[in-house]
Amino acid sequence: MKTILNILSTLLIILFISCGGKEEKKKEGFSYEKKTTTETKASTETKKEPASKTVDLSNKGIGPITSLSLDATINQDVANHGADVFKKMCTACHRADKKFIGPSPKGIMERRSPEWVMNMILNPVEMTQKDPLAKALLIEFNGAPMANQNLSEEDARAVLEYFRTLK
Repeated sequence: MKTILNILSTLLIILFISCGGKEEKKKEGFSYEKKTTTETKASTETKKEPASKTVDLSNKGIGPITSLSLDATINQDVANHGADVFKKMCTACHRADKKFIGPSPKGIMERRSPEWVMNMILNPVEMTQKDPLAKALLIEFNGAPMANQNLSEEDARAVLEYFRTLK
């Protein structure tokens, strides 16, 4: 019994010596964490303004209207007719004073040429395929294309006159 006790105590002492006291350096192993770099990327990117806010008065668009001159004063009778056409044909997607499915026409005459506006009304399919501003608007408004309402040039001109009243 005494020998068994001596053997057990010897094993216990060896166990304590082998397990304790020594600090081992931990080796750095493979890590899934992304290491941070000391280099910082210079942000040269400037915030790009949306197509609906872009001003381009030189672009005439693609369509039947190549030249259009506007009188200094707004023809109120034509504008009233244009308001009626807008209410009947356009309010499913456009609101006069705010963004809806499509952009608001408010202030459009300060951002686009009259020819561009008329061509967008008369020829929306080709405009969204070939005109850079119309393409950008299509992207900005979640790919919702403007429907061709098959308006006459007179009705489109009346709608343009109505747009002139929206400030």
